[in-house]
Amino acid sequence: MSKKNVIVSNVSEGHDNPIAELVQVACQFDSDIMLESDNRRINAKSIMGIMAFNPSDGMSVDIVTEGTDEKEALVAIEKFLVCE
Repeated sequence: MSKKNVIVSNVSEGHDNPIAELVQVACQFDSDIMLESDNRRINAKSIMGIMAFNPSDGMSVDIVTEGTDEKEALVAIEKFLVCE
């Protein structure tokens, strides 16, 4: 299992449809990818979950990945959420 805390920044400015694009990034990996914030935990591969989670600028999010490509998944989700 890999875990990292990030602060969301510029997601809405860096992406045309950030919710759908985040799910697309997550679905590229075999690993389980969970996003956690304020006692909420959602599956990053669930568009409904991401819509309810609504990652926005300044939000502190823990990215938790587990599986064969967990490190790559963590890096990709981090880059998306901080718009690198």
